[in-house]
Amino acid sequence: MAKRILGIAVIVVLAGAVIINLIDLNKEKSAEEEESKSVNVSGDTGAEGAAIVPPGKSGIEPGNLAPDFELETLAGDTVKLSDLQGKKVILNFWATWCPPCKVEMPEMQRFYEEYKDEVEILAVNLTGSEKNEKNVSSFIEQYDYTYPILLDKDSEVSDAYEIAPIPTTYFIGTNGKIQQPRKVGPMTYDYMVEMMHSLN
Repeated sequence: MAKRILGIAVIVVLAGAVIINLIDLNKEKSAEEEESKSVNVSGDTGAEGAAIVPPGKSGIEPGNLAPDFELETLAGDTVKLSDLQGKKVILNFWATWCPPCKVEMPEMQRFYEEYKDEVEILAVNLTGSEKNEKNVSSFIEQYDYTYPILLDKDSEVSDAYEIAPIPTTYFIGTNGKIQQPRKVGPMTYDYMVEMMHSLN
């Protein structure tokens, strides 16, 4: 009788162990399947932006004409991109809630102070994603950034440029065309200098 109970107990323990192993195996398999479904579609393997690019969003390609737009600046002026044709333009998209943007902005300020006569910097704030417009002006005043801040209140410009992760930057030549692959993630001062010299 005792042997029979012991035999049944051993079988139950072994069956339990098999079931637990099967459950663990299924969990691992599911995790691997999910990982294999994750695809980097940003077009930039070093992307460090504050969002994920949805499928089908790869941005404007080099050689394409930069979509024209007209936006108001924080200072109340109006900037139209096509009016800048004949100049080099660094077109940056950012938001106050984006940590990588905050890393990049002091570098942009340093670059702007040195090269503002050679290249236009347009920093387009994704104003539609902000809590309110006041946050943007408070943020800029707090850090004393002096390069032009444009307000994309209706997200029309960020949609036209297929912006998902931020910061994202486009490099526009004097012919009004995108001349370099877009940069997803924060730029350094040296990178901006390199990009400026690559534009014609």
